[in-house]
Amino acid sequence: MTYKDSLALSWKNIKGNKLRTSITVVIIALGIFALILIVTAISAASNSLTDSFSTMGANSFSIRYRGINVNFGRPSSQKKSKKGKVERKSTAGIPITVDEVREFKERYNFPGTKVGITLRGPNGVVVNTSTKKTNPENAIIGGDENFVDINGYSIAYGRTFTQPEVASGSNICILGSGVAKTLFPANPQKAVDAIVNVDHIPFRVIGVLEDKSSSAFFNTSKIVITPYNTVRKLFTLGNSSYNLAVMVPDVKVMDAAISEATGIFRQIRKLNVKDADNFFIDKSDSIANVLLKNLSFLELGTIGIALITLITAAIGLMNIMLVAVNERTKEIGLIKALGGTRKDVRSQFLFESFLISVLGAVSGIVAGVLIGNIVALLLKTGFVVPWGWVLTGIIVCGLVGLAAGLYPAIKAAKLDPIKALRYE
Repeated sequence: MTYKDSLALSWKNIKGNKLRTSITVVIIALGIFALILIVTAISAASNSLTDSFSTMGANSFSIRYRGINVNFGRPSSQKKSKKGKVERKSTAGIPITVDEVREFKERYNFPGTKVGITLRGPNGVVVNTSTKKTNPENAIIGGDENFVDINGYSIAYGRTFTQPEVASGSNICILGSGVAKTLFPANPQKAVDAIVNVDHIPFRVIGVLEDKSSSAFFNTSKIVITPYNTVRKLFTLGNSSYNLAVMVPDVKVMDAAISEATGIFRQIRKLNVKDADNFFIDKSDSIANVLLKNLSFLELGTIGIALITLITAAIGLMNIMLVAVNERTKEIGLIKALGGTRKDVRSQFLFESFLISVLGAVSGIVAGVLIGNIVALLLKTGFVVPWGWVLTGIIVCGLVGLAAGLYPAIKAAKLDPIKALRYE
């Protein structure tokens, strides 16, 4: 009996026991389904996160007053040493003021750099003309004359701010492409020099941004950019903080630029040598990297769940194959009586176990990829197929099938043909 004959006979036995095979396939598929589903969803979320935080170029860094991890509770400005003495430590979480960002922009003169000031305004804002109105889904961002360049935007129509306009807090704005298309669907270029109401406040439009890739985490087309002085003058923001963005001419000088920025801003924040920094400097992709690292822990947890499910499935598959050995004892005796060897019998049962396991893997992978890409659809990213995990899942399930079928196959191969033919 050739391997081809053993494989054909194994497939015939699998089709002949559809209910038993289906139950085993479903058990195996569940473990791989959970793994591929989560991995696919994480890949889609990772792509969206990368798009979200790629607004600034690779040669930029930002200065913020707090890190991306929010600490609950009031931070303490002092701590006690092991000797019981009070050590001085700067208070973390102090917002960056307008005077501090202006002083930094004036003093920071690293060669070839651009410094931009940002102040986040309210979200969920309605923008309207006399005839058209957007949904309440737009964000107001305060910036300066360098905001557009540093944050990777381009002006499609019109122009950006001038320094006098930023200093005076003029009621002017730059519309995101999505806002302009909603208000002026026939020709977004007509938005330039038009008067629009932003949260019921009239603004003159001086520019429209080009389309830029958006994600579920930040829609770059539904924004209204206005001078930061305008935001602080017209909108109540509570205990808000200013952010600084710095663009360097080359990534090779990034560390030197960050080091100089740290030294200058420590002086501006009036920190002593022993005081810790009460601000955070991040490269443009650092936030995304931290979030992606957190997503990887979810992936590890899913791997653990999948392994537990596969172990359970392997035990179930082994039991089913042992039952099959008992049910087909006469068949095994007949195969041996007709010249079949132990190797032939062993191969038949191993093939059968392997095929059932691989069928479960393929079913779980297909279902996991399809359902996982619902997340990709919601996050507006491309279709995601985690090919590495797909290949790993098939190999692991194949090995599980071989391991589960090994003992039943050996038991079947050792059956005495005379006793097997007489088995009732």
